[in-house]
Parts: sequence; C-alpha cells; structure tokens
Amino acid sequence: MKKTIAVIAFIWGAIISAQAGGLMTNTNYHIAFDRMMARGATFDIDAAYSNPAGLAWGHEGWQLSLNFQKPWQYRDIKLGDTKYEGKASAPIVPAFFASYKKDRWALSTMIGIVGSGGFVEYKQGVPQYNFMVQSVLGAIIPQLNQLPGIDIPQNYTLDSEMKGKQYIYGGQVNFTYKIIDCLSAAVGIRVNYYDGYYRGHVIANAPNEYGELAKLLLDVDQKGWGFTPMLSVNYHHGPLTLTARYEFRTKLNPQNSTNVLDAGLGNGLVAKVAAVPVYGEATLIKIKEALEPQLASVKAPFEDGARTRYDMPALLSIAAGYEFTPKLRATLEYHFFDDKNAKMADDRQKELKHGTNEFLAGIEYDINEKFTISCGGQRTDYGLTDGYQKDTSFACDSWSIGLGGAWNINNQVRLNAGYFISLYSDYDKQTAYGIETYSRTNNVIGVGIDWKF
Repeated sequence: MKKTIAVIAFIWGAIISAQAGGLMTNTNYHIAFDRMMARGATFDIDAAYSNPAGLAWGHEGWQLSLNFQKPWQYRDIKLGDTKYEGKASAPIVPAFFASYKKDRWALSTMIGIVGSGGFVEYKQGVPQYNFMVQSVLGAIIPQLNQLPGIDIPQNYTLDSEMKGKQYIYGGQVNFTYKIIDCLSAAVGIRVNYYDGYYRGHVIANAPNEYGELAKLLLDVDQKGWGFTPMLSVNYHHGPLTLTARYEFRTKLNPQNSTNVLDAGLGNGLVAKVAAVPVYGEATLIKIKEALEPQLASVKAPFEDGARTRYDMPALLSIAAGYEFTPKLRATLEYHFFDDKNAKMADDRQKELKHGTNEFLAGIEYDINEKFTISCGGQRTDYGLTDGYQKDTSFACDSWSIGLGGAWNINNQVRLNAGYFISLYSDYDKQTAYGIETYSRTNNVIGVGIDWKF
C-alpha cells in the first residue's frame, strides 16, 4: 500500500505541475498585422496598440476600426507509433480600436483578446496522464490481488480525454502628446481579465463486475484580474520613424472555482472491496486516511479558492520605419518578452533559457489611391528547454509569413484583409515513456474595416 500511495501522490504532483499556462501574450489584433506583421512604426488606427505615441501624426479627428480574425490550429504529440491529436479552436476573434486627435494630443483605446485565446482538446487524452493511471494500476493490482477474495483483472481499458481554455481579455486607454515637432510620447494602462478552465478524466475500466478500477478527475475554472501600465515614444523626421514601446509585467493570479478534484481507486473497485466482509468499510477508510496526507500537498494548488500565477511578461518593442517613396514603406521591428521574470505555476519560467525574442519585417505598397498590398514575416524564439515543455502545455519556435491588402472604398472607409501562417519547428523531448515529439500548425485569416471622420 505504501507503494500505491507514492504512485498516486506522484501522479497528482505531475498533474498539478502540468497545468501552468504557456507563453501568454498576443500581438495580432488588427488585420494590418496579419498582412504586414511589423506595425511598430505605423500612424494608422492600429497604432492604438502597436505605437500609441505615433498617433500624434495620425488622422485629425476620429478613427474607428473593427476587426475579425479566425484562427485554426493543431497541437499534436507523437510518442512512438501513437499520435495524440490536439485540436485547438476559437470562434471569430474580434478587436476594436478608436482614437481622437486634436492638434498635438490624442486619446485612443483598444479592446481585444490580449493573451492566449482559444480551446484545445485531446480526445485520446495525453501521454503522461494515461501512463500515470497505468502506473497506479501496476502498483495496485498485484498488491490487492494478494488479499483473499480479491481478483482484479489485468485486461482493463482506458477512457481518457483532456481539454482546456485560456482567454485574457484586455481593454486599454492611451494618452498621446507631441512634445516637439519630431518627438511624441504616450502613457497608457490596460485592464486584463483572465478566464480559463481545465477539464479532464482518465478512467480505467475492467470488463467484469469490478467496473471502474482507478480514476483521475479534474474540473477547475480559473478567473482573475491584472493591470498593465504602458509607455511609448515616437521620433519622426522626414521619411524616418523610430519608436519604442514598453509594457510592464502584468501580475495575474487567478482564483480556482473547483467543481471536481478526485484521484484514487475507482468506484467499482471500492464497492468490490467493501463487499468482502473481512475488509469492508473499515479497510477502505484506512486506505483513504493513508492516502490523504500524501495527496493533500500536491492537490492544494487546485483546491477551491487556491490561486495560480499566469503573469503576462514585460514587453519591449522597438521599430524603425522608412518611407522610400510616397507609395512604398517598410518597417523593421524587434520584440523582447521578459518571460523569465513573469511568474508561472511552480516557477516554471525558470526553466527557460531566455525570454522570447521576436524579429519582424514588413513592406507596404500603394498600387494607386484605392488599393494597397503588403507582406511581412516574423521569427519567434522562445528559449525552450525540456524542463519547460510538458505535453499539457508546450510551445514551438516558429517562422510566420503574412500577406494581404487594403481597399480604400472612399476617403473615410478602408477595408483590410489578411492571412498569415506560422511554420513551427518540432520539439523532441526525452521522457520516461520514450521520445515525445511536439508539433504545431497555425493559420489565421482576417477582415476589418477602418473609418475616419
């Protein structure tokens, strides 16, 4: 029984440590990003996020923008000949921008999904959970079968499924002021709301009267708030624009609302043991009492009311834009996300080699007064390690390519359309069960409309 207790305690420790969120921040809100990528030097309405200080050179008066994007993604795990398919999905993702400029100052706002954003489901479960239940039964069955009157079959089946959701909704307000003719600055703050859940089960079922042999059950909702102060500066002289933007770390500490948190022997096995007179309820109580001290510490993070850190990291963005001709513009941009100083559950951020580095480039060309085309690319390097990667939450370095265009319907209304694809590098991790290969695919299409008045 001591071996059984140790195995179950190990399982719950692994489950809880596996529930930390991934790298949390989104940067694509406006369709102009989808079609160009590097938008850190723009003066258009999407500057309300990517370059608030640049709005000092934007449209005089009001600007509004409404954008809709549809992402689709797969997050697959391969272990030997078995492929665990994770389908990630999200509904149509909206974002709203607004700004008002008068003379040397401007006010702006952006509302969107600023972190994570979607659902992922593994209908076959994930490797570590399935193997954990098998490990439990490997310890339980031989020991219990030594007891008179107990004969647990070895040919059980697993019913397994895991799914999760993470959304961080954000709304920000910026104030911009042109200090001198070539220099402006902006200050802002964003309010962030975290909404997520983790749901899953692994149940081992016997084909006879024993029924449910063992189980792992999890159903936890998580919600929390956080605030992000922001600063940005913009230098603009002739065809050259230089910008810098800094978002401070956002402390997110969501609280659990726990619906189900259970691990241990299955109901069928419990009923079978209880039905043997020599053991009965007294034996089961002793088993549960022996298990509880071992389970208490590892279950604590998912207990009702407990909190888990999912900080959004500080972000430094710098960009250089150049207007080669009145029709041709290009931008180079760099992002640094300070992930190693953004707290995650179990201090998982310490496993990273470094914070996230992103390198972006984009070019835009006006065919005529009506039509604009653009394209761009982005390289993302997370600093991943085996210690950071988990089959319940993993990332892969990537290259992204975007393209699209804009149609100036009239002097006030512009329609944007874009598409980008992320090409990920597979990540191989040596585990106790063999080499797990993590792979991802990602596509996004989007359409939006800008309005000036």
